Amino acid sequence: MTEILESSDVEPLIRGLTWEQMTPGAAFRTAKRTVTEADLIQFITWGGFNEPLFYDASHARAGGYEGRLIPGAMIYCVAEGLILQTNVLNGTGLAFMQMELTVKRPVYVGDTLHAIVRTTESRASSKPGRGVVTTSVSVRNQRDEEVLTFTPVRLIRGADFQEAL
Repeated sequence: MTEILESSDVEPLIRGLTWEQMTPGAAFRTAKRTVTEADLIQFITWGGFNEPLFYDASHARAGGYEGRLIPGAMIYCVAEGLILQTNVLNGTGLAFMQMELTVKRPVYVGDTLHAIVRTTESRASSKPGRGVVTTSVSVRNQRDEEVLTFTPVRLIRGADFQEAL
């Protein structure tokens, strides 16, 4: 007869890093993702980005852009999704606290993006079992040109984190 396991008896296959494991200077690269026309339409419709720059190709062209322009907010969202897909925060992330964001150059439908994430600061928080981690994220296109940067500050579980009862 097969033993029946409880969910609490089985460790997750993938566990994110604790704040202590996110040492300053450590870096990783995400997978790549090509931004499609469908992605653009879904994002601008869902988010209410009813700006002709994003849905009227002739308007964007008159402004000197060479293709279907992607909003900076969407570039950030794609990059954040790529980071989460690495599972670096799976089960260890507690809060997104703040960030600074800079758009460096245009991104167009058909561009392929990836992110390089580097830990710049990692320290214990005021509560035990938690730490504050700051990273620098460089979003790059298929030509390895930096298109957007952001610096998220996150609250991350520590090795000695205790679940709230």
